[in-house]
Amino acid sequence: MDEKYSFALRKIALLGGINNYVAISSRELGESLEMSQQSASKRILELLDEKYLVRDLGARKQRIKITDAGVDELRKEYNEYRRIFELTDHVTLRGRIVTGMGEGGYYITQRPYMEQFQGKLDFKPFEGTLNVKVAKEDLGKLEVIRSMPGHVIDGFEKDGRTFGNVIAYKAKIHNIDCAIVVPERSHYEDMLELVCKYHLRRTLSINDGDDVDVVVDLSPLSSENQISCVP
Repeated sequence: MDEKYSFALRKIALLGGINNYVAISSRELGESLEMSQQSASKRILELLDEKYLVRDLGARKQRIKITDAGVDELRKEYNEYRRIFELTDHVTLRGRIVTGMGEGGYYITQRPYMEQFQGKLDFKPFEGTLNVKVAKEDLGKLEVIRSMPGHVIDGFEKDGRTFGNVIAYKAKIHNIDCAIVVPERSHYEDMLELVCKYHLRRTLSINDGDDVDVVVDLSPLSSENQISCVP
């Protein structure tokens, strides 16, 4: 996104424009953006055209609010700053063990997936996944991870059914090598699915409700077989 747009969106967000409509005149916005009223009015029109803002023209002042598309752009910028100032070659996610729906084990055991896990993660996963619900305060870190390049586990078709791509991120739990797997079609925003060559519940003697730390490797990958995953 153009820097002039992101700068304006940041200012509007600071006024409360993410969650609510903000009543503001072009003159007041111009003062906030350090530009003329005419330029501020033009900037609003540009943001409206880009679908980053919506506007309600009131009797005295216009009311503006940042759209979901605008929020997404701000979130991307936020994640980039987090990577600059907070993250190194790894990030630690705190979470709690939960029981999944059992789908992970079915997908993991599919032979085309298993062969790729072996080749790209250097281990053959146990036939099942460990589900970890990420702590609310670490959800921002999870978004950063999902925006990073990961190992692409290519999808395939079998018996008329399509199995989608999976993105894998190498990780450790209690210093045991594992990986986070994220289906491209995933709808879970706060859940991790871990694969490992060991049965992690038995090996680590962990159960539902136990708190765990998952250390995710963010070291740069080679350009081969990598993709940015943003569910």
